[in-house]
Amino acid sequence: MKTIKGPAVFLAQFVDEKAPFNSLDGMCKWASDLGYKGIQIPTWVDFLIDLDKAAESQTYCDELKGKINSYGLEITELSTHLQGQLVAVNPAYDLMFDNFAPDKLKNNPKARTEWAIDVVKKGATASRRLGLKAHATFSGSLLWHTAHPWPQRPAGLVEMGFEELAKRWLPILNHFDKEGVDVCYEIHPGEDLHDGDTFERFLAATGNHKRVNILYDPSHFVLQQLDYIAYIDHYHEFIKSFHVKDSEFNPTGKKGAFGGFNDWGDRAGRYRSLGDGQIDFKSIFSKLTQYGCDVWAVMEWECCIKSPEQGAREGAKFIQDHIIEATEKTFDDFAGAAIDKTVLKKILGL
Repeated sequence: MKTIKGPAVFLAQFVDEKAPFNSLDGMCKWASDLGYKGIQIPTWVDFLIDLDKAAESQTYCDELKGKINSYGLEITELSTHLQGQLVAVNPAYDLMFDNFAPDKLKNNPKARTEWAIDVVKKGATASRRLGLKAHATFSGSLLWHTAHPWPQRPAGLVEMGFEELAKRWLPILNHFDKEGVDVCYEIHPGEDLHDGDTFERFLAATGNHKRVNILYDPSHFVLQQLDYIAYIDHYHEFIKSFHVKDSEFNPTGKKGAFGGFNDWGDRAGRYRSLGDGQIDFKSIFSKLTQYGCDVWAVMEWECCIKSPEQGAREGAKFIQDHIIEATEKTFDDFAGAAIDKTVLKKILGL
């Protein structure tokens, strides 16, 4: 068993034009003062990390790591969620996902995909230079618009979609393997990897590539009505990253899992601040500890009611209170005795 590391915080949702959320030093001091021990860094925020420089310069990475360490913090993972999303975009979503791409690549899906693949590869090299073993990202999606199969899906469509998704990711996965870093796909609605079955489809399509792993976030499973505890039983060997995020599902006579096109505050399934939702985090932390999952517990704030500042303040203590110090002894060791084969044989009647 392993003791989960933490608490840590994903900085993406807190970035702002106002201090302290507009500089690396400001965010590090803020996180440290709240009791966090780690930060997950979104690579699309230039003032947090220059990914091009991090992929090229060990000196830059050493200085970046040193600055963060000076606040009593560690880097848990780098994140390429937005860039990973652009590795695979169905044309139905081109206009909306162009918001994640540089202006020069807008209205050019082929060039956008090539850019995204290159950026995620840089995330692998930067991770290795920073001494990180896991990397957080999205898979992107070619098939999500067919999740509810009407009109009915033509035979072979799903298989072809996962073959193409794997084709785009294999060069990235091979680069991550060269750098000694695991790719942790956040299993998330809107992505082709959004549950257990789709993760297995992708894993098989990549030839069971050893760098295909999971960022486990139970909040997305509540909204799908998937057993998020049993999920750990099935996939614990792949869980290399962990977002601690709460959610709730309260269906009515008017809306359920699909949400009725409502804004987040009016949906049946909603993301909430830690402790305000329905997730059984005691069982989650117990399972992950029991299985020896070597992960950071990273708070991701998304709540349609509570402010991010309050969510962050409460989140550090919430995670700390749930971290289990893995035992190194058996509770009944006091009643044990030295092993004596002669005695063992007598007990067995041999």
